Amino acid sequence: MTNPNAAEEYTANIVIEPPPAPSRALEVSFAAGAVAFSVIYLVLSFQIELRREAAAGQIDARFFPILIGIIALVTSVAMLIFALIKEPPTREDLEKQQPGGLIRVGAALLISLLYVAIWSLKSVIIAGYRIEVFPFATALFIFALIWLFGQRKIAGLIIYPLAITAFIWVLFGMLLRIPL
Repeated sequence: MTNPNAAEEYTANIVIEPPPAPSRALEVSFAAGAVAFSVIYLVLSFQIELRREAAAGQIDARFFPILIGIIALVTSVAMLIFALIKEPPTREDLEKQQPGGLIRVGAALLISLLYVAIWSLKSVIIAGYRIEVFPFATALFIFALIWLFGQRKIAGLIIYPLAITAFIWVLFGMLLRIPL
């Protein structure tokens, strides 16, 4: 027979921490960081190399990155304005930090930096054959991130990286002719 007071005893030992206090400084700093990131992204999107210029009224490889940069800049400026004039929102919906979360974020950043460094090679010559680095680096990058964040099924570790890499390669490399 179970103890009828077991639930009360169990809940009595749970410590509920109060949610963090609202922070205007946090909201403003996040919005200012978003503005800075958007400006850098927009400047870099104007510097994308084109194989050939598009005719007047046509879309080239710079169009969507510039559009995304403009939308990001407008949105982040709006966030900054709201952060400055409105009361900061309550933060009661925040969940407790998970163990190992910061390590995973750091590992994801390290994997991403390694991916960018490898991708910058463009192509390598092995045994007289020129091999594009992008498809191999991208598939390994996606595999590493999927594994890092918990996917352990073989099908997911193989199918997702190959499908995503093939989609990016066909869309950008072949159809839009953007150098990868």
